[in-house]
Amino acid sequence: MLDNQTIRTDWSRAEAEEIYNKPLMDLLFEAQTVHRENFDPNQVQRSKLLSIKTGGCAEDCAYCSQSARNGSKLSASKLIEVEQVLAQARKAKEGGATRYCMGAAWRSPKERDMPMLEAMVQGVKDMGMETCMTLGMLEDDQVFRLRDAGLDYYNHNIDTSERYYSEIITTRTFADRIETLNRVREAGMKVCAGGIVGMGEQKMDRIDMLLALATLPEHPDSVPVNMLIPIADTPLADVKPLDPIEFVRTVALARILMPKSHVRLSAGRTDMSDEMQAMCIFAGANSIFVGDTLLTADNPEEDKDSVLFDKLGLTAMAVGCDGSK
Repeated sequence: MLDNQTIRTDWSRAEAEEIYNKPLMDLLFEAQTVHRENFDPNQVQRSKLLSIKTGGCAEDCAYCSQSARNGSKLSASKLIEVEQVLAQARKAKEGGATRYCMGAAWRSPKERDMPMLEAMVQGVKDMGMETCMTLGMLEDDQVFRLRDAGLDYYNHNIDTSERYYSEIITTRTFADRIETLNRVREAGMKVCAGGIVGMGEQKMDRIDMLLALATLPEHPDSVPVNMLIPIADTPLADVKPLDPIEFVRTVALARILMPKSHVRLSAGRTDMSDEMQAMCIFAGANSIFVGDTLLTADNPEEDKDSVLFDKLGLTAMAVGCDGSK
């Protein structure tokens, strides 16, 4: 077994591939061992995600209902009012969420949007919750303004491997994604970056996607692992579902390569059985989104999550606690 206390950013593809392809029981044992060395295995972070600007996005991400280019019938909305965001944040906190994530469907923020975004961050921060935003690509001055407003995390998923990227998105490059992550990290904010699996990619694409994150100068603090939710009228509407065991292997590899990162079981949970979610948590996932929507897609209701937590003997991480050892 590898020395799991050492945080490495020099993983090789051969090492990552060997880990991913281990007999499943050996892979799960190693992932759970790494998880226990770094986190309380029975605590899961609960986050809430709100779409603060929906639809009409200029990007052509093949998986997304919010793209104006891919045939989706989702109508575009304007950036919602600050007080509406804060009202939703209060409800999320009352429901047990400790991190509040705000997402806008656009290529990047415009100057006119920045004051409202800063006010949203400051308002949520004043409630005692961690703050996270996903707003597309950022310029240096935008990064600094969000940081100074109190933004804790910035989410910017790399989605898939560099090899497969152009099959999914053509309006920006894989390098654009990495550049934004570097800006955020260098400004001192925490990075939230993961990807989506089940988009018709090959096994090596899943490995390479995680390898790209695990070989950044610093590992992302949060790594969302999303299962594609096929959405009607998008280019990936009819993609063959990924085998659940392949998804579990992906979660386990994320945990082993990035021992101290929160691995978030994100989109796609509505189609996962309790048993599959339990396997993912055993494999090292220790963060979920709560609430019945995830941007524009369905998500398990909070009552269902509470039942699952009770079944598995899990507790929610408290505000200000990251569950690490």
